[in-house]
Amino acid sequence: MDGKKEVKKVVLAYSGGLDTSIIIPWLKENYGCEVIAFAANLGQGEELDGLEEKALATGASKCIIEDLREEFVTQFIFPTLKAGAVYEGKYLLGTSFARPIIAKRQVEIAEREGADAVAHGCTGKGNDQVRFELTYKAFNPKLKVIAPWREWNIRSREDAIRYAREHNVPVRATLEKIYSNDRNLWHLSHEGGPLEDPWVEPPEDIYQLTVDPTQAPDEPEYVEIDFRQGVPVGINGKKYGPVELIEKLNQIAGRHGIGRVDIVENRLVGMKSRGVYETPGGTLLHVAHKDLESLVLDRDTMRMKEMLAPKYAELVYYGQWFTPLREALDAFVNATQRNVTGTVRLKLYKGSCWVVGRRSPYSLYREDFATFGEDDVYNQKDAEGFINLFGLPLKVRSLVKLEWDKEVEYPEPDYSKFKRD
Repeated sequence: MDGKKEVKKVVLAYSGGLDTSIIIPWLKENYGCEVIAFAANLGQGEELDGLEEKALATGASKCIIEDLREEFVTQFIFPTLKAGAVYEGKYLLGTSFARPIIAKRQVEIAEREGADAVAHGCTGKGNDQVRFELTYKAFNPKLKVIAPWREWNIRSREDAIRYAREHNVPVRATLEKIYSNDRNLWHLSHEGGPLEDPWVEPPEDIYQLTVDPTQAPDEPEYVEIDFRQGVPVGINGKKYGPVELIEKLNQIAGRHGIGRVDIVENRLVGMKSRGVYETPGGTLLHVAHKDLESLVLDRDTMRMKEMLAPKYAELVYYGQWFTPLREALDAFVNATQRNVTGTVRLKLYKGSCWVVGRRSPYSLYREDFATFGEDDVYNQKDAEGFINLFGLPLKVRSLVKLEWDKEVEYPEPDYSKFKRD
């Protein structure tokens, strides 16, 4: 039997953007199935306005919108922040860890609604298809997965816009502004269109969360961020809830043009892509958190954590959130965060932020240890023995090298016996 005839009801991960908007009529035409649209509120703001009406108008039988912002922050953003995970040194993973939470809830809704399939609007060239489908497999591998971009004859966003017009599907994308965007509480990403040429400077009109740094205030602003066991809990001495805290930091950093990243990254599928990201509040948090760790973590723990952070970032980027390895890394990370409590003071100015102060009740920095003054707690004479032992391998090598450098006659080897007849 044709696989398309077997699907009776599908839950679509729906954003209301170009791709998922045309998928609703496409599914009905090609699978003849009922389509339930599911949208997760992860902080898209006004993008959710009119979403239900649009989904129903384009053929969905139902549109389910759920506010998952607090779970998103506490269960996905904060663990990644505590791990210090940054992909390829720049990308703060805003889209990467948004997909698993959407897909997990999508599976739960499919089970509740009696659906036999789930669908997403990810292209066959991108990372998101992997992130969605690994999560589907982790929670219900029996559900059929429909990925229209791997089936239909639409091959570009221009094709998709034409399809939308032919089917009277309202979309914001135009042939003039053909960017692909993803927005949530943590970031806003921009891809496609002129950005596909890595030599082209991003047009200023694509930015929405950050002002042009050259137009930012001429006076610097100071902000203090409070952490408790690695988790940010307050700004300038005032406590905030998880969602509210990130919203506040986005406002503060955004007005100073902080958090813009232009990166050519290595996708999981093997190709390179160019992405432009805005992560204003997240940038402040990463800078502050890393600096606080330098104050409270011992050297060896810090070094090991720095070694594991790129692996954690890779797992998140590759969509391997619900894996034993990520859970095991979380156990290590959480152990390191027990004393990551304190306050970091940042200075913000014209697109940059840097640390100008830090303090913690668990600080391992002791002025009486580090000072060049009295030797009450540190006898500087002890350094001589330490240096002698620490430098012993160098000393031994140098002494032996002196023997090597003496004139020694070595006979020329005879290679004739190795020659072929």
